[in-house]
Amino acid sequence: MLRENFNDLIYLIMVARECSFTRAAAKLGVSQSALSHSIRGLEERLNTRLLTRTTRSVAPTEAGDNLIKSVAPMMADIEKALLQLTDNQNRPSGNIRITAGEHALSSTLWPLLKPFVQAYPDVNVELSVDNTLTDIVSGRFDAGVRLGESIEKDMVAVRIGPDWKMVAVAAPEYLQKNGIPATPYELQNHNCINMRLPTLGGLYSWEFSKAGKAIRVKVDGQLIFNHLASRIDAVLAGMGIAFVPEDTVSKHIASGELQTVLDDWCEPFSGYYLYYPSRKQHTAAFEKLIEAIKYKG
Repeated sequence: MLRENFNDLIYLIMVARECSFTRAAAKLGVSQSALSHSIRGLEERLNTRLLTRTTRSVAPTEAGDNLIKSVAPMMADIEKALLQLTDNQNRPSGNIRITAGEHALSSTLWPLLKPFVQAYPDVNVELSVDNTLTDIVSGRFDAGVRLGESIEKDMVAVRIGPDWKMVAVAAPEYLQKNGIPATPYELQNHNCINMRLPTLGGLYSWEFSKAGKAIRVKVDGQLIFNHLASRIDAVLAGMGIAFVPEDTVSKHIASGELQTVLDDWCEPFSGYYLYYPSRKQHTAAFEKLIEAIKYKG
């Protein structure tokens, strides 16, 4: 009885986690029909309906939810025991899931991870690009990457990158036509290329600081994006002033395509941090990852 139900229970947990047969089948590496057949077989053997299926979603029944809550921790313990066995053989392995924003991934995390994944071929790393303040616990991520100021106090935070700063930039032709702002408040008289915040849906208030004084300025303009590359493309086209990470436009500044403004109001701040739950038990693979990407500057 146990042997024939074991894989089916794993399938049930994944379907419930993904709320979708399609996504669960993709993650498990099986066909959707085979997955559906396994779940139906498990329900028939237990004589209990475990999942409620609609045309758009899948959710556990009360009985299914109770079963998942009982067996999922045990499945996790078995997986940890197997991983520990390979860890003890000095061959770290397993899966690591990390969520990070697009700039954090491209500027800091991915350059650090390239040599790590090449050094440990048995470690599988999944990177989810998400600019929202993702709950890594409910999202079943092992870790996330954010600026230090955004990390909850109950998390362990490990710095992985150097200081960096945001810069206000515009094309020279735009500034020749519209003038150069002398203070952040004068941005209200300019066509600013805005950013929609992914978490709350509001517009980002540009954050400046000078000699310890921090201010936020609400700006206005013709264009609003929620994607960094689009804002850079628009500012290169002379459509206004943008506020972006300095490293993303450094080559355009060096070539003269873009010009910085309000330099004395754009001070650096601490870089990105990897964060994870303080109560998390680490595998050797996760410990190796932390050591590999920890900031050593």
